[in-house]
Amino acid sequence: MTDLASALAALRAAANPQKAAEMAAYHKVDRSYLGLPVPQIEEHTDAWRAQIGMLARIDLAAGLWDSNIHEARVAACKLLTQARMNEGDAPAFALICTWAPQFDAWALADHACVALQKRLVADPQRLDVIEDWTSSPLMWMRRATLVATLPWAKINHPKAEDSAIRERILGWAALYVPDRDWFMQKVVAWWLRDLSKHDAARTAQFLAEHGPYMKSFARKEAAQYLPDHLRAGLPL
Repeated sequence: MTDLASALAALRAAANPQKAAEMAAYHKVDRSYLGLPVPQIEEHTDAWRAQIGMLARIDLAAGLWDSNIHEARVAACKLLTQARMNEGDAPAFALICTWAPQFDAWALADHACVALQKRLVADPQRLDVIEDWTSSPLMWMRRATLVATLPWAKINHPKAEDSAIRERILGWAALYVPDRDWFMQKVVAWWLRDLSKHDAARTAQFLAEHGPYMKSFARKEAAQYLPDHLRAGLPL
């Protein structure tokens, strides 16, 4: 049976001190690093999934996150990244929401947001909770509102309710345009770039309205995949 102690021991046993030092220098966040690549972490989480039930998995994820070890936090996110969680759906969403105020770097925030994407798609009414993050004083929480909602940028033929959600999220993106923080400009561009592959006209419309107020790199990234006829006349 996998418990927190054995899970942490397994991760530590695979530690690579040289890579750990490199990761600490790269991420620039004061926490413990073991030097494990994500595929190696996933080997562990795949094994743990097979050994324990859903609610025990959520408890394990909570303990791994609280360890404040980078790789353990990645593992916590991976344990909660799946489309269907049945009885674990609500507690998994609640747990990820407790992590959000602790986001302090893009890597862990993004892993957590991928898990959050699954919970939002499972119940879009949870977007009401996420919308509150748009006014958070913590940049990483504001940024998470767009990373966690990327599935709605990627729908080729959205239903009416999906189109309404897409417009809601684009409203959040518009709120962020005046924010000069690089990460906020980057995430707006990311959302628009993904949208452009599925609704180029709506992306061009957003850029025509808000592009003049975005940073140059963000405008260019957002328009990267737009066809020439839609790029013409945009403030790029």
